[in-house]
Amino acid sequence: MLPSANIARDLDGAHTEVLLQAFADRILVLVTQIGKVGTLIQASIPATTALDPAPPPDPSEPNVIPLPPPPPAIQLTPLLGSAPSDHMHTLHSLYVSQIATVIWTEEVQEFMEAERRPIVVGLALRKTAEAEEDLGLTVHEKKGTAQVYRKCRKFVEHTSALRSDASLLLHCRTYGVQVYVRLASLTKISTTRRALLVASLLIRAATSEGLASVLLGCRPHSIVKFAPSMALKALALVRSQKVEESLVVCDEVLATKPTDESTLAAMMHVLRGLGRHTDMVTMYEDAYKQQPTNEELGSQAFMANVRIGNWKAAQQIATKLHKQFRDDHYLYWSVMSAVLQASDPTTPPGIRPVLFKLAHRLVVSATTPSFYNADRFYLHLMILRELELYDEAYELLNNDIGKAICASSLTVDELRRDIWRLKGLTGEEGARAKARITEAKDRNWLEFLAVLDATFAGSQDDVRSQLEESRTLFDQIAKDDGKSDRSGRLALLELEKRAVAHGILTSTAHITELLQHYFTTFGDKLVCFEDLRPYVQIEGDALAEWTNFLKAQSSSFTSIDVLNRFINAQKLLRYNLPAAEVTAESEAARAVLYLQSYHDALTLGKDFPDSELQPADDLALLCGQAFVGAWRAGRDATHLYNAVSVLEYASSRSKQSYKIRLLLIRIYRLLGMYLGDCKSSCGMRRIDGWILGAPSLALEHYRGINVKQIQNDTLSHLIMTRATLFSLSSVGDLTYSSEALESSQIYISNSQETAEYTVRAFAGEKYSQLPEFILFEERLDNSLQRDLTKVEHVRMRITHEPLISDLVDMELIELKFIFDRLNLVHHDNRDFDVIPNYQPRSGLSFHEQTLLFDKQPGLGWLATYLRIYIKIFQSASDLDDTVEDKLLIGDRPKPSVDPDTKLPLKERLAMRKQEEIDELTPEELLFLEYATALSDWLSPFHDYIRPPPAAVLAEAAKQTELKTGFPLKGYEPPKNGTATNGHAKKAEEPPTLVDAPELVNKFFDDMSARFKEALDAGSLPPELLQIVTLTQEGLLVLALGSQRFKPAAVIKQYRLGAMVQIFKDIRAKAIAVLEEMSAALVKLAEEGATIDSRKAFVEACKPVWGPAGLLDHDFVSTISKKVTESRKQKAGALHSLRPVTIKQLLNATQAHSDAEWSIDEVEVGQITVVAQVVSITSQTTNCVYWLDDGTGRIEARHWVDVGTEDDAERWGGITENTYIRVMGSLKSFGNKRYINATHLRRIKDPNEIQFHILETFTVYMIFQKGAPLRPSEAGSRAAVANGNGAASAYNPQSTAAGGMEQYAHLPSIQRRIVAFMMSQPQQTEGTHVAAIARNIGGDANAISEALDRLMDEGHVFTTIDDSHFALST
Repeated sequence: MLPSANIARDLDGAHTEVLLQAFADRILVLVTQIGKVGTLIQASIPATTALDPAPPPDPSEPNVIPLPPPPPAIQLTPLLGSAPSDHMHTLHSLYVSQIATVIWTEEVQEFMEAERRPIVVGLALRKTAEAEEDLGLTVHEKKGTAQVYRKCRKFVEHTSALRSDASLLLHCRTYGVQVYVRLASLTKISTTRRALLVASLLIRAATSEGLASVLLGCRPHSIVKFAPSMALKALALVRSQKVEESLVVCDEVLATKPTDESTLAAMMHVLRGLGRHTDMVTMYEDAYKQQPTNEELGSQAFMANVRIGNWKAAQQIATKLHKQFRDDHYLYWSVMSAVLQASDPTTPPGIRPVLFKLAHRLVVSATTPSFYNADRFYLHLMILRELELYDEAYELLNNDIGKAICASSLTVDELRRDIWRLKGLTGEEGARAKARITEAKDRNWLEFLAVLDATFAGSQDDVRSQLEESRTLFDQIAKDDGKSDRSGRLALLELEKRAVAHGILTSTAHITELLQHYFTTFGDKLVCFEDLRPYVQIEGDALAEWTNFLKAQSSSFTSIDVLNRFINAQKLLRYNLPAAEVTAESEAARAVLYLQSYHDALTLGKDFPDSELQPADDLALLCGQAFVGAWRAGRDATHLYNAVSVLEYASSRSKQSYKIRLLLIRIYRLLGMYLGDCKSSCGMRRIDGWILGAPSLALEHYRGINVKQIQNDTLSHLIMTRATLFSLSSVGDLTYSSEALESSQIYISNSQETAEYTVRAFAGEKYSQLPEFILFEERLDNSLQRDLTKVEHVRMRITHEPLISDLVDMELIELKFIFDRLNLVHHDNRDFDVIPNYQPRSGLSFHEQTLLFDKQPGLGWLATYLRIYIKIFQSASDLDDTVEDKLLIGDRPKPSVDPDTKLPLKERLAMRKQEEIDELTPEELLFLEYATALSDWLSPFHDYIRPPPAAVLAEAAKQTELKTGFPLKGYEPPKNGTATNGHAKKAEEPPTLVDAPELVNKFFDDMSARFKEALDAGSLPPELLQIVTLTQEGLLVLALGSQRFKPAAVIKQYRLGAMVQIFKDIRAKAIAVLEEMSAALVKLAEEGATIDSRKAFVEACKPVWGPAGLLDHDFVSTISKKVTESRKQKAGALHSLRPVTIKQLLNATQAHSDAEWSIDEVEVGQITVVAQVVSITSQTTNCVYWLDDGTGRIEARHWVDVGTEDDAERWGGITENTYIRVMGSLKSFGNKRYINATHLRRIKDPNEIQFHILETFTVYMIFQKGAPLRPSEAGSRAAVANGNGAASAYNPQSTAAGGMEQYAHLPSIQRRIVAFMMSQPQQTEGTHVAAIARNIGGDANAISEALDRLMDEGHVFTTIDDSHFALST
């Protein structure tokens, strides 16, 4: 073990200190010139990597100290901070590599240690004049870096940087490049660089006292105290997700009550990572109390309270800072904190006016007026508005300074408008706005609204006179602006609409005239429909006149402007369709007309690149929505097939259109059903089958939108709403479960990052932005979609994962957190308006038409499922509030202020509100009744058997001590030791066993009857899937509720034999029902995946490809295959195992996102890779391994069966920097590829690495040139393959050898197709369908059907796409 050591030395007047601190799992090295930790970088290296020795000393240079060269396998990982420039980043990497190599070499040579502990290096160096000038790399560094990248082993000498009087020469060879630099009195190399170059010498000196004294005359000198190094270790443990160990180190550091900046900064990151924000506040406040004159500590204490929204404490600290340091920005911090405290929903209503008055008094007492700064002025005005001091605000705003601020700040001007309105100055504001419109030519729509508001303020007579003035004004503006601006025309429409609403006008004839004027001027604008929609709700003669006007629009499509005018006209005509004209037949006919127009208009965009949208896209949207309207009117699913075909074609022509994808997502979810062959987490057989419909295609299009960051909160509802329906299968595919985790990342980022935006706003005095940041954070923290996604993820977890105590306890705690703040304001941030809607106003919108079960899950649905699963998890868990408080690591979320939250949890769980029931489907309501009855029936037995909290805590403390070596914080074991036995004999009598409630006994029979009814009625797949999902969920709930009664010892001790028999009977019935459902779904799915079903799909789409020939028949046929076989697996590829390199995986291709992966045009299923583990990231449901095999890097993700012995055995010995063999399949998520690992094993024999490389090369050559021949076959087959007698072991077998005998039983057209394909030259991509059609001749439909039947029987298969075919033999 290396000893710890401290070194200090002055370099050109810069005091440079080095610390080496060895820990059990890593070594910390700090190099500083400014007394701080600086940038932290971790260097690691595989244990098998050889370390080259240092080169021999050069006799001509007696003062040269040779250093060992860093090996290329070093992995550098930034932990904290970053270099100030790319230049310094390069240098930091070089020096960290060299320092780490010196330490590893010394450990092996001097201490005989083979272990390669990671080295964490901290660099904090003084900024130099050269760095300030940003001169970039020196000539020496440029040449050296270039040589590194070219891996050239040339010597680079920088004599220009050397002085003859140098007394020390450092010889450092880095990645094959030798660099010579003298280190005594260099004048052309900065102090910073000299310090870094000498750092490796200092570290070497730290390992040898004799060498240190000889070279540098080192003296012990402390760089940092014990606390900073321990804080950094805690940070490293948190980043490595070693939570239990980090807690111990963290508590030790906090116990020292640190005050130094480096420790506080590191601990801030540690505590934030652990969610212990309250402890972070306490840490900074304690530091400030110890050093009350330290202004920086006071500011940090203030900011710590800001991060957690503790505005009262923040206001008090800011007031103290202002009194002590007399800086006005502290005063405004105090003012803003008081305002935010008053706005906090937890503040009692009676206190809020007092806080605003306090804030007002503080602003008035400031030494500088608020108008010196726009944001301070905004804060002042906001306080006056809340206190209703409108006159005072008017005086501030109406002087020259106030007007100037309003002219330069939109936020202040918006606040001014609000104050004017509250003060009743509508007329004055209107006059001001009129002057800006006419004199300043301001076309801000807010100015027009101000004029409109002023027009209708006052008596009826005043309104009439003002109406004419405003009409004249807007009319003149419209004439003056012409086509350059729409504000005047829109203002005229708004004026007439308000006049009718106020009763000033009774006729809408003038509105019709204005609509025609607007459309004539701006009908070619894309926003025309959205602009006019609020004003076209007219009836009678006005509607007839407007309709005739729109129908007269040209459909010649001579230009894009003419096309846009036609599209807007069609949207407006459709919007005003009466309900009587919206029938299945009429909607289908309109859809064909829209499609015809789309087809004709495509010529305008034929030369557009793929990145551009087609100008005719909206006609395809109209067509798709018309087909959906036809389906809704007649419930004939064939209309949905037509909609899919049209929209898929439009998406292929306009790949970047998110609107088309949104429509496809909604339709595919209506069609979707994915079934697989697997078992549930509780062991019983579940659903097996193929595909009916395509939820995977909905997910494919959702990912095609490339949803980013905050959009996950607003758009994830498109696929996460009731996502459990489409996650019945777990055949290595947890796509929806993964999507739930991915879409939830924004909430984690919000909790970690948004508070920092608030801190920066305070630091920069951006008071106008603070309310927005706080509202943003609050809307995400209390997002309805966040909690809905969480519940869906819980439902999927119990389906796919083992039902173990860790899962139950963790989910119980999280669901209780959500339930505790359920009555807090939940923000529904879901964006439904983004879904295009061109349906008639007389009926439902497109969103409402395509809503599953005609019900949108909301707060009531969330509350219902929270109650169900909290009660079920409570029955299976040993935790109660006492135990939770002891074991909880982070802070509890803010509870709701609703009085109901003060009630006991049991009473709150028993509540049921009608508005919550209204959001459930009938099947969900039946499941609620079943789960409630089951929980109530078993609750007394759980309460009787459950071990007492003291026993649970004792066991938790024992496990914690085993893991960390330290006792559980805050836990004191009882002195008599009685709490350690959780199964002591109970004093009271056990509850009396009663039969299962009727609701429990009948649930599975009722669900079976509902399933048969839905099946007979021909319901869409989601309706069937909901029944199956809830039936399976009922069985899983039963498994959770009865889990405590499974151990034989418990059954015997508490005499539960009769109850266990009841469970068995119910379970047997449930499994029988599920198997019956499974058989029915398998039959239904198989019927939907045959050639006849595809033929029926194509025939149903005849309106879009029939006589008019609008879409290509082959394209529709391809879509039919895509829909019915989107997940049909090809057994040959999926059941084979191919050795590959990571580069091959990164270069693999897919025809589409649901197609199988291909390597060099050969399909692959299961793959195996041998690679080095660079890093390991453990998560709740999976473990991610970052792999490197020398050809590239990729992630391997293994889904965790938590706590099972099988997984523990698989992971045994797998650590960072070891080589492992991974087996699994290639997956892609969010444009990022990874290996879905099914098996992991550590490589123990180094020869296996070489074997894998050779095996990969052999398989590649076989696919490229054919399998090697056996000696007995070499002569004959070589002669067939190579007529000149030049035999090759890689020549492929002739395809003509088999003849046509094996195809003699096929129909004539199929035999002709096979014969033609056999006559063609053998090509990897196969034969194109067009070549087959040209040669065979006849009906294209017959050829397509023949190919489908050949493919179903296994004679041919598709290759690079669905249009290329090859023979199977």
